[in-house]
Amino acid sequence: MTAAQRSGLWSDDPSSVDLLSFDAVAQTVADALLDEALDPVALGLSGSWGSGKTTVLGLVAQELDRRRASEQKVLVIQTDPWRYDPSTGAKESFIAEVLGALAAEVDRSETKTDKAKNLLVRLGKRIDWAKAIKLAATSSLTLQIPDFDKLVELVKPKENDEESVRGLEEFRDEFAALITSDDLKHVRAVAVLVDDLDRCLPETVVESLEAMRLFLAVPKMSFVIAADEDRVSDAIRTRFRDIGRPDESDDERQDPATLYLHKIVQTTIPLPALSHFDTQAYLLLLQLQATAKPDQLATLIERCAQIRRDGGSVDNIGEIDGLAMDDQLAFAARLTPLLYEKLHGNPRYIKRFLNDLHVRQSVASRRGISLDPAVVAKLMTLEALMKPEFKLLLDWFAKGEMRDHLERLEEEAGRPAQTDTQRQDAPDDVAESGAQPRRSTSTRRTRAATPAVSGQFSQAMVRWAKLAPPLRGLDLSPYLTLAATFAGVTLIDDSLPERLRDIAANLLSESRREQASVTDAELDELGDGDATDLLRHIGRTMRDQPTKQKGGVNAILRIARRRPSVAPSARDALLMLPPSEITIATPMQFKTDDSAPIRGVLATWKSKLPDGQVKRAVDSALGNQGNV
Repeated sequence: MTAAQRSGLWSDDPSSVDLLSFDAVAQTVADALLDEALDPVALGLSGSWGSGKTTVLGLVAQELDRRRASEQKVLVIQTDPWRYDPSTGAKESFIAEVLGALAAEVDRSETKTDKAKNLLVRLGKRIDWAKAIKLAATSSLTLQIPDFDKLVELVKPKENDEESVRGLEEFRDEFAALITSDDLKHVRAVAVLVDDLDRCLPETVVESLEAMRLFLAVPKMSFVIAADEDRVSDAIRTRFRDIGRPDESDDERQDPATLYLHKIVQTTIPLPALSHFDTQAYLLLLQLQATAKPDQLATLIERCAQIRRDGGSVDNIGEIDGLAMDDQLAFAARLTPLLYEKLHGNPRYIKRFLNDLHVRQSVASRRGISLDPAVVAKLMTLEALMKPEFKLLLDWFAKGEMRDHLERLEEEAGRPAQTDTQRQDAPDDVAESGAQPRRSTSTRRTRAATPAVSGQFSQAMVRWAKLAPPLRGLDLSPYLTLAATFAGVTLIDDSLPERLRDIAANLLSESRREQASVTDAELDELGDGDATDLLRHIGRTMRDQPTKQKGGVNAILRIARRRPSVAPSARDALLMLPPSEITIATPMQFKTDDSAPIRGVLATWKSKLPDGQVKRAVDSALGNQGNV
């Protein structure tokens, strides 16, 4: 069972399945590696982090194996200098890895001569001595072992000593003899695939390149260096500075780092970023990779590849027997525009976004947040790809202004509110239970709302608002509260005076103990200005966070009863609660002796509510039936 099947996450390891038609690049690389006119050859495979370089190296290895002849093979050696032990030297480690692969191939040879084995022994001893010098040089800095110059003399070959194997002198000649020996005549070419060189320290980069150029570049040898060319050049440039060589030039073509790299690498094949279609197809294929049958996935991959060759869109994919993909196509269509632009066509970034999205959906679900996955995806897009805009959304939420701003934003984005006649009533069983509908269908503005003004929001925010699905009326508070904790953001309404924040938090708490911690004396000590600020904050919070309705209504009524002078402000705060979100329990909190402005709220709600359990509860409260 794959990781995707167990957890819904995609592995960050290189893909063994070509989802992006990188085979075209791999075949081009294989052509060059097997071109006898380019023997020996070193090719660059350049692309940014996560662009698919390692995946292409795997495809190159597969392509070379596919082209093997019955009597000859291409020996593929895959190496990763990033994992070398720094104490023994990158140059020596690189060469030793190549020698190890050749030794294994000699053991499998049918010829079984002594020449190749003797050469391998001599070459191996040269590398061992080179490693010893490297290690001694490193150790001498801390252990105060004998002078380094004396160590060099110790391992340096004596003059006229033809049998000496100390040092790397004459290594290249002996290595060339090994490659052309009878024991390796069945090897048509040796292809060394070098990965992650752009992750290495400058010294490792330079030593690895020197190993290729100075010691291993003999006929039948070829190299593919998968790395971001700019990062490799930067590493070379840094290394030049360390040893006092020039690193600047008026002519970029004469930049020593560039010249050094081009001296080793004959040509570089850039790995293309994903196009708009590639991004959409990749999203589709990733979603279906774990659920589609192998033959269905193969058909889908081939159809996407054909569209790349012929031009077209995902609409041209057509149907595949037994494979339902309407939901996956809709998901890909929604997210492709932003992911293509914000993630710059990078496959790994896209995969990481999907993993982050799945984790957020999973955590939210386990926290009881029952938002539609499409809504979570839309919010996650803002959170992950548009951080300033997401911070703005959190700021609206903290201040209790989110509902108004979202309505204005969606109107500016061309998503007008529904009219009252378009409203869909919640079923009676939902109303009787006091549960909140998933989406508020009320479209009547609160008094605080104003018509949308063109240009009020950034183009990025309006563009995001156009993504499906619309968010107006949804209770986004649980998700945003969770997202704020992940981001380490404290949700504070800085428009509320600090002296009132603890009172507000306790009054809006779901805990009766915390609600009761706010004494009548504290409320009596508030001036009318503070009481009005507190009421406005409670009303806005209750409107944006329906789960706080019970505590919010109770707090507003309590303040209004103790301070009749702020009854108009209390009325305005209560009217911030959309009628469609009123639960049966809310009108039961009103009393017959409440002031006229407060009782007027019930009449206003009644005029806006459709027939149903909630309206009957409001009517009952107006008629003094069942009130407490």
